Amino acid sequence: MNNSSIHPDPADTRPILIVPYMWIGDFVRNHTVVRVLKGRWPNRPVDMLTTSLCAPLVDYMPGVRKGILADLPRGRLALGKQLALAAELRGRGYGTALVLPRTWKAAIAPALAGIRERVGFVGEFRFGLINQWRWGEKALPRFIDKNAALALPDGAPLPPEWPAPQLKVPAADARSWRQANGLGTRPAVALGPGSVGASKRWTYYPEAARLLVERGFDVWVVGGPGEKALAQEIVAAGGPEVRDLTGADLRNGIMAMAAASVAISNDSGLMHIAAAIGTPTMGIFGPTSPYLWAPLNGLAATVVTDTKLSCQPCQRTVCTMNDHRCMRDISAASVVETAQRILASGSVAP
Repeated sequence: MNNSSIHPDPADTRPILIVPYMWIGDFVRNHTVVRVLKGRWPNRPVDMLTTSLCAPLVDYMPGVRKGILADLPRGRLALGKQLALAAELRGRGYGTALVLPRTWKAAIAPALAGIRERVGFVGEFRFGLINQWRWGEKALPRFIDKNAALALPDGAPLPPEWPAPQLKVPAADARSWRQANGLGTRPAVALGPGSVGASKRWTYYPEAARLLVERGFDVWVVGGPGEKALAQEIVAAGGPEVRDLTGADLRNGIMAMAAASVAISNDSGLMHIAAAIGTPTMGIFGPTSPYLWAPLNGLAATVVTDTKLSCQPCQRTVCTMNDHRCMRDISAASVVETAQRILASGSVAP
């Protein structure tokens, strides 16, 4: 950004556009970028591009004025949709666009819209599309450092701690949602068995659900349509106290995580949603590194195997060695015992 960005003008009211990553967990973590921007320019409105899937998250993100729907297809240019999006952006008076993805396609609409400052890391032949460059991306190992650094002046030192993402869900809304869905008042454990990549999926959720029910808890299985078969398997193992809450509307997942007493999830978007809401969250990690991918909010428990594996973390979506021991060696009993300790501590959602 230019010199006015180094010494922000409090009278500057030009809107800022964030072009975020559109995976659910990444979209949640992008709220840290919003908080950094609002800390520097409290009077500049911040909008975010969003897909239909992620759009419900915007409603619970403090500091975000508006979500701009941009259902651009993955893997192809879709020039007509890019032109239509650029036309919509052009009339909104954006002074700055932060383009978080390092792809040239992500920078097309802001450039065509004529947004004056288009900030991003060097990558994918984006010269002309990005005009305020950031360097040194490879020196930033964490996803959050790469994204939030774009909201700082070029060359500014990174803070020891970034502000954590926040999703503000009114407690009354969560209680009303629970009542409307006939979910009773007993303590409930929300399970998030899905993830992008099979290797990140812990496979003992059915057994864990059965053990939780035996200990007097309700169990909710939360996820998208792709987790329907997993949910049915978990319900079959746990019985009538287990509810399948999977579906296409992410808002139901947000409300479930807000209303639950504790959440147990793979390294996935639902883990980041629950942590950002403030629900005590257990994140189960196998092939991925908690240092790189755990929520900044912190977890009630980071669940990893006690087995020392030379291949861990591999960051692969499919296990290619050691027969998935990084997840198989985490027992259902140990996860349930940890959940009970968290619940007994009194750190439960309202």
